[in-house]
Amino acid sequence: MTDNNSFYRLIEIMDELRINCPWDRKQTTQTLRQQTIEELYELTDAITNQDWVAIREELGDLLLHIVFYAKIAQEQSKFSIEEVIRGICEKLIARHPHIYGDVKVKDEHEVKKNWEKLKLKEGKDSVLAGIPRSLPALVKAMRIQEKTSQVGFDWNNNQEVWAKVKEELREFGVAMKAGEEEKMQEEFGDLLFSLVNFSRFIGIDAENSLEKTNLKFIRRFNEVEKRAKSSGKQLQELNLNQLDTLWNEIKASE
Repeated sequence: MTDNNSFYRLIEIMDELRINCPWDRKQTTQTLRQQTIEELYELTDAITNQDWVAIREELGDLLLHIVFYAKIAQEQSKFSIEEVIRGICEKLIARHPHIYGDVKVKDEHEVKKNWEKLKLKEGKDSVLAGIPRSLPALVKAMRIQEKTSQVGFDWNNNQEVWAKVKEELREFGVAMKAGEEEKMQEEFGDLLFSLVNFSRFIGIDAENSLEKTNLKFIRRFNEVEKRAKSSGKQLQELNLNQLDTLWNEIKASE
């Protein structure tokens, strides 16, 4: 069995499991859905940590799910894995006319603009039509902004976007001072949306940036807990000044 046949071996294993394994035989697209989401998040964790061993493993898990869905679809006479692969090949060729046609582009920005134009020509009702409703809000904000940017609905420069951030911050402050809870929630959402937009303009992945901060906070807080325990105390026994002192010591040590 050569490496070139590894994919076909996976197909064979899937066929065998679907017949012989009670668990695999019982699965449907609905029962697999949540597991697929979990696998995707495990892959994103591995990517964030730049753990290439884990990335390889999680890609394999995700590939298994793709093959599993295609197997179920084939059983129901919907489509086959070959149709899945053929479809994405055709889509990539159609949406890269600068490679497979005579279209000329200057840079990656023009490539993305052409991509959105081609999607509209293919019958999409809106530039935003392809954004999944179930995407996490932060990721969804990023995708909305990226897509509308490709059709020219965007700011001209960083300064304009930063001015918008400050405007939204002022409006949130006004709502907070007035104690208008519903207005505060609306303005806070606007503020977050504008910050995500600014991150896009300066080339920062807002989702990944926030996740790295989450992980950093968890690491430091775990160390605070460890140091408190080593001194024979529970966190609840320390006041805020003592906790801040531990936190700042840990931060300085990094």
